[in-house]
Amino acid sequence: MKYLIPSLYAAALMAAAPVAAQSSFYKGKTFTVVIGYSPGGGYDSYGRLMARHIGRHIDGKPEVIVQNLPGAGSLNAVRQLDATQPKDGTYLTAFNPALILESLVDPNRIKVKFTDVAWIGSMAPEVRVCYAWHKTGIKTWDDLVARNETVFGSAAKGTANYMNASMLRNVFGIKIRHVLGFPGSAEQKLALERGELDADCGSWSSLPVEWIADKKIHPLVTFSPSRESSMPADLPYAGQFAKTDQQREILEIFAASSEVGRPFIMAKTVPEDRLKIVRAGFNAALKDEALLADAKKFNLPIQPMTGEEAAKIIAHVYTAKPESIAKVREITE
Repeated sequence: MKYLIPSLYAAALMAAAPVAAQSSFYKGKTFTVVIGYSPGGGYDSYGRLMARHIGRHIDGKPEVIVQNLPGAGSLNAVRQLDATQPKDGTYLTAFNPALILESLVDPNRIKVKFTDVAWIGSMAPEVRVCYAWHKTGIKTWDDLVARNETVFGSAAKGTANYMNASMLRNVFGIKIRHVLGFPGSAEQKLALERGELDADCGSWSSLPVEWIADKKIHPLVTFSPSRESSMPADLPYAGQFAKTDQQREILEIFAASSEVGRPFIMAKTVPEDRLKIVRAGFNAALKDEALLADAKKFNLPIQPMTGEEAAKIIAHVYTAKPESIAKVREITE
C-alpha cells in the first residue's frame, strides 16, 4: 500500500497538468481582436469596446490589440480564420452578419458556411425598423398596407434598407416604389425631410434622436424579435403578419442576421478548452461595469447573446427549405 499511494498521487498530478497548462495558456500572449471594417464605423466601435475590456476577463490576462482587416463587407476577415491566422485561440473576429444571408443565397461567391465557425457571442442585436415621415399620414402598418404607393430610398439593391423594403413588397404585397442612387443615409434623411421620400428602413439605434423625440417619424414595423427599451411598446414585429409557413421561414432567415447583430467568432479548429475560456471572458466582459459605462458613453446598446445561443440560431437558418432560399434570393436582388 505504501507504494500505491504515491503512484496514485503521481497519476493525479499528471492528469491535472494539462488543465493547469491550458488555464495559463493566455498568460504572456497577445490576443488580437480582428475587425472586418476600417476604423470609425459601428462594427469598429463595438470591436474596440470589447478589446478594451475582454483581456481582464480571460484567464491569463493577455495583452489585447485591435487589427482592422477591411474588404468585401468583412468577408476578408472571416476568410482569414481558416486561411492565415493561427488556430490557437488568440484571434477573435468581428464581422457583418449580413454575410450569413449572402452565404445562403450565393454560396459559390461567399464560400463560407457559418455553421463551420466557432461562435463566441454577440454584444447586441441590430434591431431594424421601417418608418414613415410624419407628413405622409402613414402612422401604422394598416396605413402602409392601404397606400397605393409608398416611396422608399436606398443607395442600391442589396443594401440592408433596400432588402427590408423589398421584403415588404415581395412578402406582404405592399405597393412600394424604390428610388435608388443615394450616396448614403445622410442624403436619404434629407430627402425624407424635403418630402422626396415617404419612408425608409434602418437600425433603430442609428435613427436621429430628435426625430423620435419630436415625433417626426412613425415607426411601422420591426424585423427583429428583439427590442430596445426606447422603442414604442406597440411596434409590431413583421412575423405577426405572416400568413404562410414560407413567409414565416423567410422572416426567420432575415431576422437571424439581425438577432446576432454584433457577432464575434473564432476558427472552428481552436481547441475546445480555449474556446470555453474566451467565451467565458466574453460573457464576463459584457457584465463589466466599466464596459457598460463606456457603452453608455458612446451610445452603443448592449444586449448580450452567448455563443451557444448564436450557434443555435444559425444552425436553424441553414435548415431552410430551398424554395424559401430562392425567394430570399429574389428579394435581395
